[in-house]
Amino acid sequence: MRRTVFNEDHEAFRETIRDFIANEVVPVYPEWEEAGYPPRDFYRRLGELGIFGIEVPEEYGGAGITGWKFSAVVTEECARAGVSFGSSGVHTGLVLPYLLEFASDEQKKRWLPDFISGDMMTAIAMTEPGTGSDLAGMTTTARLSEDGTHYVLNGAKTFITGGVVADRVLVVCRTSPATPEDRRRGLSILVVDTTSEGYAVGRKLEKIGLRTSDTAELSFSDVKVPVEDLLGEEGRAFSYLAHNLPVERLAIAVGSYAQADAAVRFATQYVRDRKVFGKSVAEFQNTKFVLAECASDVDAMQAVVDRGLEAHEHGDFTAADAARAKLFCTETAAKVIDRCLQLHGGYGYMLEYPIARLYADNRVHRIYGGTSEVMKSIIAKSMGL
Repeated sequence: MRRTVFNEDHEAFRETIRDFIANEVVPVYPEWEEAGYPPRDFYRRLGELGIFGIEVPEEYGGAGITGWKFSAVVTEECARAGVSFGSSGVHTGLVLPYLLEFASDEQKKRWLPDFISGDMMTAIAMTEPGTGSDLAGMTTTARLSEDGTHYVLNGAKTFITGGVVADRVLVVCRTSPATPEDRRRGLSILVVDTTSEGYAVGRKLEKIGLRTSDTAELSFSDVKVPVEDLLGEEGRAFSYLAHNLPVERLAIAVGSYAQADAAVRFATQYVRDRKVFGKSVAEFQNTKFVLAECASDVDAMQAVVDRGLEAHEHGDFTAADAARAKLFCTETAAKVIDRCLQLHGGYGYMLEYPIARLYADNRVHRIYGGTSEVMKSIIAKSMGL
């Protein structure tokens, strides 16, 4: 079916991104996987292409385009080629909304130009060892100095995507104690300079997928953070985090759909070329039926994400909408990609085939941004259950 969610500008942008991936990413992607992240100059190249500034207002050097459709195009084209742009998705998809919504004008003038160019890469640090999804239970603290000029940050974070290469990290920390009545009270966000004394990057964590997206452990030992680098108001972080969750979950839904779509294309090409018992695998009825089911599932996912993109652009994409989109697309994509890998036989388990990378990369979609179980709880609550 013809898609109507994208216009001519989106499709022209798609062609640019597709050519860029083919010429500048695919040939060197194995090197990135071995290193664990792209070279730093790659992010500056994304800045030159304008990818980091799409949603940034023109007064700060961006394109000033609202909505998430151009970012969706990037996500779809990366999946189509079986590659990723490292931790750039966190930079624009997770961090940027916080800066646009909660940073002061002075902070935007200070940070956004380098954000757009790729000279300043960013990450966000929420999860702590032992707390998982329980953000209210975090123990990283920031104490205001006696003269009121800076915070003193202490604690540790884990599973921080982009943590190895980041120049600034949005650290969620406790600036005042929680109360028995409100465990969410007292959380704040500090935008921490990673060159600060006492700031340390620990292990680069080895994941089963997303091999070109660096994920790290971070620690803070009496790190001094100027009060000018407090994002928004002190003690308001929990509400800030909830504000960005719908678009984060929409992004994961789009990524899952795009990976499933790519998996069907990879499998279709493979079964046409692969010969078994004197004929192509595509000639077997089982192959045809499996791919027919997968194609139908991909169509359904596309309808969900397109509706979500439109709703987000019109400002009426709710937390429950995001939960439904993420739950359906991530769970369905997992089934589709698994079936497509099965059609590859033993070769589907080999990392030289893109279907194997998709299989590994996709698995985390049912975990990060809120697990499938959390999504079900949100949906049930929206139903009055």
